[in-house]
Amino acid sequence: VTTQCATCHGEKGQSVSPQFPSLAGQNPEYMVKQMNDFKSGKRKSETMTPQVAELTKEEIAALAAWFAAQPTKQHRVGDEDLLAVGRYIYRKGNSWSGVPACADCHGADGHGTTTLPRLAGQNSRYLLTQLKEFNQRTRTNDNQAMHLVASRLTEMEAKAVSDYLSQMP
Repeated sequence: VTTQCATCHGEKGQSVSPQFPSLAGQNPEYMVKQMNDFKSGKRKSETMTPQVAELTKEEIAALAAWFAAQPTKQHRVGDEDLLAVGRYIYRKGNSWSGVPACADCHGADGHGTTTLPRLAGQNSRYLLTQLKEFNQRTRTNDNQAMHLVASRLTEMEAKAVSDYLSQMP
């Protein structure tokens, strides 16, 4: 993998900064879509847009395949009570506020699909940032349902789900 990718996403796709997502184990089709969205400007990023600007379709596909094949990392989370809340919301949702179960779309194991991202093992703070961007409508290139879901999560629920996901394999 190129040095420019490793700078933010880690040598094997395991980001050490909560500002950048881990790409290890991510679904290759999802990564191809995201890189193409950065390239076209559909997804806004001052960092990523210039990084992918010169990549060919073949290079994008090769990077996505390489990152997808890398081992993922689990994060340690200390608050077991908060993890229980996150597990509940992830698996069952919150019928009182209209939040659907995250697992319904992202899978029981958090590994996502070809069109939805793998969330398991992602840095909790990165996930929280993405939920905030969906809630504020600053992330608009993906599933519109996430705008509604993010707007219905309390701050504690968002933190709980993010922590729960980060410690999943």
